[in-house]
Amino acid sequence: MNQAPEALRTEVRAWLQNNIPRDWRAAMTGTDQDAFVRAQREWFGKLVKAGYATPHWPEGWPGGGRSLAEQKIIYEEVARADAPRLILFFVALYHAACTLIEWGTDEQKRTHLPGILDGKLWCQGFSEPNAGSDLAAVRTRAELRGDRYVINGQKIWSTLAQHADHCLLLVRTDTAGPPQAGLTYLLLDMRSKGVSVRPIVQITGDDEFSEIFLDDVEVPVSDRVGGEGQGWAVAQSTLASERGLTLVELSHRMRYALSRITNLMRERGVAGDAALRRDLGRLAPKVDAACALADQYLLKRIENTEAPGDASIVKLHYARTLRDFTALGLRIAGLQGQYREPFIRGGGMETGNWPFDFMNSYNWTIAGGSDEIQRNIIAERMLGMPREPKDWRLSGERS
Repeated sequence: MNQAPEALRTEVRAWLQNNIPRDWRAAMTGTDQDAFVRAQREWFGKLVKAGYATPHWPEGWPGGGRSLAEQKIIYEEVARADAPRLILFFVALYHAACTLIEWGTDEQKRTHLPGILDGKLWCQGFSEPNAGSDLAAVRTRAELRGDRYVINGQKIWSTLAQHADHCLLLVRTDTAGPPQAGLTYLLLDMRSKGVSVRPIVQITGDDEFSEIFLDDVEVPVSDRVGGEGQGWAVAQSTLASERGLTLVELSHRMRYALSRITNLMRERGVAGDAALRRDLGRLAPKVDAACALADQYLLKRIENTEAPGDASIVKLHYARTLRDFTALGLRIAGLQGQYREPFIRGGGMETGNWPFDFMNSYNWTIAGGSDEIQRNIIAERMLGMPREPKDWRLSGERS
């Protein structure tokens, strides 16, 4: 599917203008989790029907087969229009779909890809209590018994797992050799016997994350993605799927959200405050740089010149800029903004509820690989610096 850039941009812009739900923030960033889920499903259905939910899928799927340049236009317009983000469907649309498209069997694709378009939800079962950004430390054990894996272990920080139908599950099938070589990637039916999901209620009152407990859970070998022991490679494909277009959309959303900062300054009567104007002046070029880095990274992907570490630079800068963005909004909102606005559930990163947005910004310095991990990737893979020793200790620390 190829379309002239300006014609596509005009088409998408007009569709969004006519279809974005009015007052969508009231439903998607309120305290009612059920209302959030309903609103997300309704918006997702509209996007699927229009072909704008899956432009990154192959040709033959609704809106699929578009070039990266065309996908970029769609995501830019979605950001420009301040349309709702598909928070509930993110793992399904990107992590699950892109992994299955690259690694899945024909049967797995036939089973799960149509289900995603029909509204099936997915969560990700990678992180564990002692294995967050370090996936090589995964300990959830899967033992092959006949044609099934029997799984025991625990996952944590699984986004919206309490609503999920399926889970992308990373397990350990071998403890010999390098830790990365002993991982296997499975597709878990969340209704399987032995699966327990416990939402984690945060200080904000939100239960965005959950723990998943696995007690003698059985998964058929036919639900393995890739070969046994290929879990590390498959997982890297999963994580790579959230970069590029996602960061283009998020960076551009932050650019358009700068107007909320200026509007807030006027509302609070501090538009003339020299210190705030100075900090806004420092923030704006950081936001522009985030957009430029994301655009440059996507261009490299289009030209097939992407290098190890490029995605880490984009994510690292975006995370730090988002922190500055929300911190300035929180500062301008002042105490009034903190004690009059309730904490919310299911919100995005730029809801305008500044205390919530500021705390939520810390997610981006951890999720998908912490800032420290991103710096290590840049140092080791891009700059060629020596790898961090695995057995180092502080001076005087005992073994």
